[in-house]
Amino acid sequence: MDPRWSRKPGRSANSGVRFLALKLPPFPGTKPVIGMIHVGALPGTSTSRQSLEMIVREAAQEAMAYRSAGIHGLMIENMHDTPYLKGGVGPEIVAAMTAVGLAVRKAAQLPTGIQILAGANHEALAAALAAGLDFIRAEGFAFAHVADEGLIEACAGPLLRERRAMGASGIRIWADIKKKHSSHAITADLEVGAAAHAVEFMRGDAVIITGDVTGDTPSLEDLTSVKQSTSLPILLGSGVSAGNLADYFALADGFIVGSSLKKDGDWRKGPDPARIRNFMDQHRALARKRP
Repeated sequence: MDPRWSRKPGRSANSGVRFLALKLPPFPGTKPVIGMIHVGALPGTSTSRQSLEMIVREAAQEAMAYRSAGIHGLMIENMHDTPYLKGGVGPEIVAAMTAVGLAVRKAAQLPTGIQILAGANHEALAAALAAGLDFIRAEGFAFAHVADEGLIEACAGPLLRERRAMGASGIRIWADIKKKHSSHAITADLEVGAAAHAVEFMRGDAVIITGDVTGDTPSLEDLTSVKQSTSLPILLGSGVSAGNLADYFALADGFIVGSSLKKDGDWRKGPDPARIRNFMDQHRALARKRP
């Protein structure tokens, strides 16, 4: 195996809070909680039923609900657009997600990110720049995997060059590793810590760890391996709830939370203020216990 991927540098004494601050947007709180807004099916997709105006309005309302409950940041994602295109989307999706991003950012006044499925990282970057967003969530940043849509190939080189050419260097790139809803047989000899180190080598800004599917909890063994292998911020991207937050709090640098903050714990439904408050109360209690 290439020695670049097998090296395990760990977190140096010079990383710490200042390093994380350089890699994460200025969230109002430590170990930020990022609430997911699963945008309604967009115009032109097979499941679209709403006007863009209604989709934008609903996303802004969700953003305000999250802010009122004390969330630290937001992320928008076109998860209802099934079945997804692979590796790119049309201009109608970019335009719609830009409109949603503008409305969400204006409504909540919180750091906001975007993901466009499936693997449409270049389009997400363009929408983030146009909407004034802070970060994108990227699939296939380093190494390839097989998703429902087919083979998703690594994109770090073209994506970072495009970010520079667009004048968008302030937009952070958070990269999924061993991504959910995917087969990783072609990288079965690559342990998750080495995948995280590759993201750092390829100049990503943070790594995201998930379970196997939406709502599944990440492996504590995987999280520990990643913690030992990279100095990048580590975010958990699925399965975190008020009930298990304590298990992950010491190891993770942030939490992207969707299903457990929604009504009935269902990602398809809107935010549940009581669930959000319960999660944030637990987060604050754990933060107070930190040394």
